[in-house]
Amino acid sequence: MNRSIRIRFVLVSLLSVAAALSLAAFVFVGLFTRSLEHRLDQELTDHLNNIAGQIEFAADGTVRLPDRPTDIRFSTPYGGLYWQIADDRRGTQSRSASLWDYTLPLPDDPQETGAVHRYNLPGPEGETLLVQERKVIARATDGERPLRLAVAIDTATITEAREAFVADIIPYMLALAAFLVAASLAQLTFGLKPLSAIGDGLDRIRARQASRLTGPLPGELKPMVDAMNRLLDDQDALIARARARAADLAHGLKTPLTVLANDAETLKERGEEEIGEELAHLASVMRNHVDRELARSRIAATASLRTADADLEQSVAMIVRTLKRTPDGERLAFQVSVPQGIKLGIDPSDLQELIGNLVENAVKWARTTIIIAATSGPDGVVLEVIDDGPGVGDADLKRMTERGVRLDTRVAGTGIGLSIVSDIAEVYGIDVEIANGETGGLHVTLRFAAAPASPLG
Repeated sequence: MNRSIRIRFVLVSLLSVAAALSLAAFVFVGLFTRSLEHRLDQELTDHLNNIAGQIEFAADGTVRLPDRPTDIRFSTPYGGLYWQIADDRRGTQSRSASLWDYTLPLPDDPQETGAVHRYNLPGPEGETLLVQERKVIARATDGERPLRLAVAIDTATITEAREAFVADIIPYMLALAAFLVAASLAQLTFGLKPLSAIGDGLDRIRARQASRLTGPLPGELKPMVDAMNRLLDDQDALIARARARAADLAHGLKTPLTVLANDAETLKERGEEEIGEELAHLASVMRNHVDRELARSRIAATASLRTADADLEQSVAMIVRTLKRTPDGERLAFQVSVPQGIKLGIDPSDLQELIGNLVENAVKWARTTIIIAATSGPDGVVLEVIDDGPGVGDADLKRMTERGVRLDTRVAGTGIGLSIVSDIAEVYGIDVEIANGETGGLHVTLRFAAAPASPLG
């Protein structure tokens, strides 16, 4: 079932407009037909009065009309307009030339003088005739004589006029239907504009350009906007509280772990080497786990929850400046080639965490030089971090991003840096490739998708 409001509205509009115009056409045709019937009835009444006013009697007492009705249809055989005078006392009839040899089959019902009776009777060619009959009293030479006057017209005139009227109004009805549907669409577009404004407002919130839905909106949408703003406030509060609790928990565990590590050293100094080593190992594992969760608590849960987009060149420059001040970084040469203006759909702190762990790892192992290079093309952005260190064995390459894995315990570190890289890459869909360089050392490649960054949130 289609869920589009616009399509549903169009379908309802089409059905309602079609039903309304069909009903209107039916009413208009009915009104036109009744108006035409009224006009024809009035025309028959006029002819009837005209004929009644011209009736005379010949010397032999027969009925005659000195001035025949001038309408040519009375003179045309089966012309569609007819008159007939019946003298029931003498049993004679006079009729128009249009009837030719046909006699109107007037019903033998009681007649009141002057009263008009209306019938639908068969005509000379089987057509239906609309008939008006009136009984009049005419003064003849032999006294007053009752006469039955009848005037008839072919109802095909009504049918033809109705059909012509229908044919005439159909184009106008279709044009009116198109106008009404277009007006409904315009009304829908105008009516849904506030919803588009809400969508734009939500996009601004996701892009961290705003924190709440604001702006002029119809009063009908205010309850929904208020509910959304409350939901946004609650979501921000929940996220902040969850991160704070994770950080508090991690920091709260660090002090007992430090004490435990010191106790392990004390045990080793007292000669309890085995139990001291075991406790030191457990403390180290727990500290690595805490450090990892503390770092993960700072990572955005999804790409849409990042606080802003990151500038790649600025992030790399900040990391290099910091590491150059470390004892290991002071002895190394950094070759940085990152174009300006490259924006990535990653939270700035997450990008610094990602690149910082990679460069920090390179600083630990590099002998003389670290290369950081970025290129941007139609397929996306590629960032490479290369050091001239010893590299690692092929079997160890797959283990480097595993949680807490350290390939050489002689170098200071927690062993969680590259696993954090893996976590961040998973959140943002970044392809991470770790390999040994052609001339030695580690070669890490990050590929950022070319698709537009997902909306911020």
